[in-house]
Amino acid sequence: MKTNKTIPVLRNTLQVLMLTVLIVAFGSCRSSRVSGKTEPTDTLITNAGEKGAELIFKFERGESFNHPLMALWLEDTNGNYLQTLYVAESIAKGIYGYGDKSTGKWLPGPIRRPATLPVWAHSRGVRENDGYYIPTMSTALPDAMTGATPSGNFLVMSRLLPNIPPVFDVYFEINQSWDWNEFWTNNKFPDDDDYKTSCQPALVYKARIYQDVSGIPINLSLIGHSHYSGKDGKIYDDLSTITTAKNITGKVWVKITAVSGVNN
Repeated sequence: MKTNKTIPVLRNTLQVLMLTVLIVAFGSCRSSRVSGKTEPTDTLITNAGEKGAELIFKFERGESFNHPLMALWLEDTNGNYLQTLYVAESIAKGIYGYGDKSTGKWLPGPIRRPATLPVWAHSRGVRENDGYYIPTMSTALPDAMTGATPSGNFLVMSRLLPNIPPVFDVYFEINQSWDWNEFWTNNKFPDDDDYKTSCQPALVYKARIYQDVSGIPINLSLIGHSHYSGKDGKIYDDLSTITTAKNITGKVWVKITAVSGVNN
């Protein structure tokens, strides 16, 4: 009796093909998730009542992104504060969603964290009664420039104040709690409670914008980090000790446009 060897060979070939397809599909999905190309993009509309030009800011998350806090603002070319376009709600309002456990349950409550976004806070230049430069519950910023922390990629679509100069700088500051590394360890400053809420300090990105050049995306460049516990508003340009914090942010760009809507 002749044995039919064709069927086993065909079956083995199909199994190999199916396995190959699964590997390629998984790799493709994983690559898409990492690159952010298939992820939804949230849109935050701020300062809608202002009469200046429209500015669009695009953030693509990096592989270390895990619900960081952020601020986006403008300064003139001499370093003078002009306008806040967006700041995380917990910083803007002086209250965290899980800031009070007095009843045994996590509830919204007041928390001051000066190390979170100190460059933005000091640039704004409003010093509170306790000496900190971040708002309190009683001096909270208007809803027009705040919002919940985005969970991934996002756009900020904002209107500028009418007196913004024709050339200005856009600053973006981002900080993620508890992102220790070999240099910024959890016991580096054991008596500094503010440092312990920040770990690797906030990173600052910058781009120079010309209002008469519209519709062209300008990439923001990483220029330094904040003070580790927020004691000043300086930008420290030595990034040799910063590791995973550089990967919180992927690509960030900004553009001026007079057209409502965005072409991604």
